[in-house]
Amino acid sequence: MHEHVISLADVSFRFPDDPENTLNGLTFEIQRGERVVISGPSGCGKSTLLYLLNRLYPLNCDGIDEGDIHLFGKSADDYRPGEINRRIATVFQDPDSQFCMTTVEEELAFTLENLRVPRADVERRIVDVLDQTGLANFRQSVIQSLSGGQKQRVATACALISEPEILLLDEPLAHLDPLTARNFVQWLDGLQRQTGLTVVAVEHRLDLWERFFEREIVLGLDGQMIADHPSDSKAPVAFPQSATGMTGRPALSVTELSVEISGKQLLAPLSFDVEEGEIAVIAGPNGSGKSTLAKALCGIYKHSGTVRSPGTGYVPQSPEFLFLTNSVADELAFSGLATTETLNDLAERLMLTPIWDAHPFSVSHGQKRRIAIGTMLADNRPVIIMDEPTSGQDTAGLQELFSLINERSREGITFLIITHDMEFAAAVADSILLINDGRLTGKFRAEDVWADPSLLDEHHLLPPRGADRREPTFA
Repeated sequence: MHEHVISLADVSFRFPDDPENTLNGLTFEIQRGERVVISGPSGCGKSTLLYLLNRLYPLNCDGIDEGDIHLFGKSADDYRPGEINRRIATVFQDPDSQFCMTTVEEELAFTLENLRVPRADVERRIVDVLDQTGLANFRQSVIQSLSGGQKQRVATACALISEPEILLLDEPLAHLDPLTARNFVQWLDGLQRQTGLTVVAVEHRLDLWERFFEREIVLGLDGQMIADHPSDSKAPVAFPQSATGMTGRPALSVTELSVEISGKQLLAPLSFDVEEGEIAVIAGPNGSGKSTLAKALCGIYKHSGTVRSPGTGYVPQSPEFLFLTNSVADELAFSGLATTETLNDLAERLMLTPIWDAHPFSVSHGQKRRIAIGTMLADNRPVIIMDEPTSGQDTAGLQELFSLINERSREGITFLIITHDMEFAAAVADSILLINDGRLTGKFRAEDVWADPSLLDEHHLLPPRGADRREPTFA
């Protein structure tokens, strides 16, 4: 007889200020050792469901829940605050939201202290989890000096150090370079086989996981469960044929640009040009300097060298840093440069109409990113830099984002896009800027990168699906 570690019976949930439920009538069970993925369109309540399972909700948001949730055979309401976190660990979508300490070692030790782990066991657990997650060389690193992908690995280490029985993952591959993402999946596969860990993950890009998951629970936009079936390996998102908008006229000229912070050189002097209407993808390993380059180009980081551009807009990796108003509508209209017709078109195409009056901080991660993208497109900046715009986007969102970028490039807008999504990069890119260890390897045609195994390996990239004939190493 199998043991149900999670059991939901007719569970609904509503945030206190919302007139409608986010989740509606969910009923399912998860057995010990299962590998389950929760999928569905952006904003359907996937992350909210995870927060009900780890009991962050309803208490931490004053939410209203109905129905019954049992964890390890005990009613969820019977656990004391924080008690369940000894057995259920979570890696959140935004790793910054779960860090309290300065360095990696301090964060791991803090987690163990909260769990009242005996001091004699602390060192062993820290060493073990750093080895497990490939972070041994980052033990003394300041967390906020790490890249988004490195932070995600630290957050995973903090979750695993508690030696949980259930691991909840909220889009854990979103900020990982392709090779690191594949290695993470293979490593998690081995760990789960060894420990019998129950894995429940929220994910849009199921193709990245190959055949890892055994079961898929699908939510609809109304927060109801619309499917519960065995998981299979999904095909990557398909995009239409791209048409270049390159005009031959310069739009961005970078000469001997370098960045040094607190005596550490983050970017070595680099130079490149991007044409008007060109779509350039910036790619490379986690921590290679991609986001540093983006912040230098738009003036957030001080730098030496020169950057010539007619005007730059920036969509950061954490889009909420852009928000200045109390509604999605006001956010897109903030610059006053877009017509009502343009705003309505962006709202519809970016699927923001249902949340038009919502506060930008109250919506899902994927919706926040689309708000920030819409704001920059409404401003009509000549050069737009986007840092991981595909993160948190479902298939429809990815396809619409592709169409908007493709159309605007033909109107003369220039894009620089940091992404680890190689299918999206292959579809949209006119060129690829490869960065490694703070140095620009060069600017290449996209097709030349996919055809060069040494370039791919050096920059932790995998060719887009279809070009890669290698079989995964796990069943």
